[in-house]
Amino acid sequence: MRKRVGGMVVFILMLFATGALAREPGVAWDQLTRDEQQVLKPFREKWEQIPPARQEHLRRGAERWQRMTPDERKEAQERFQRWRDLPPEQREKIHKRYEEFRKLPPEEQEKIRSRYRWFRQLPPEERKALREKMQGMAPDERREFRERLHSMTPEERQKFLGR
Repeated sequence: MRKRVGGMVVFILMLFATGALAREPGVAWDQLTRDEQQVLKPFREKWEQIPPARQEHLRRGAERWQRMTPDERKEAQERFQRWRDLPPEQREKIHKRYEEFRKLPPEEQEKIRSRYRWFRQLPPEERKALREKMQGMAPDERREFRERLHSMTPEERQKFLGR
């Protein structure tokens, strides 16, 4: 019985030790560059409590921010404000769809990105017409419609959309 308890204690200590060693330490605030500290200033007080993976994510975001032009920063701030203005249910719905997207194979993700770029390059009035046309369609109809649309020339597309 004594051996068994001693073995359990050793096992528990090993678990704690392994857990402590397995967790990578984060980056100390003082090790951040001056620019990173400036961008990440809102996180200063709780920086040491932030998990290392989250710290790294924040550092990469700060790095991207520093590379942005003033116009890109303004656009990013506007997008963030629009995000914050969304109702919590809408943000949750978007977050879930993003997680689903991240689970897709890279080829499928690229296909979706390509279609998005194509859509964003359309003139605003054409994007509006497409949205209106697709709102009343069932999912299968929408998919078929998209495939047909992507295979058309710009002239065929305008004619098809009734322009």
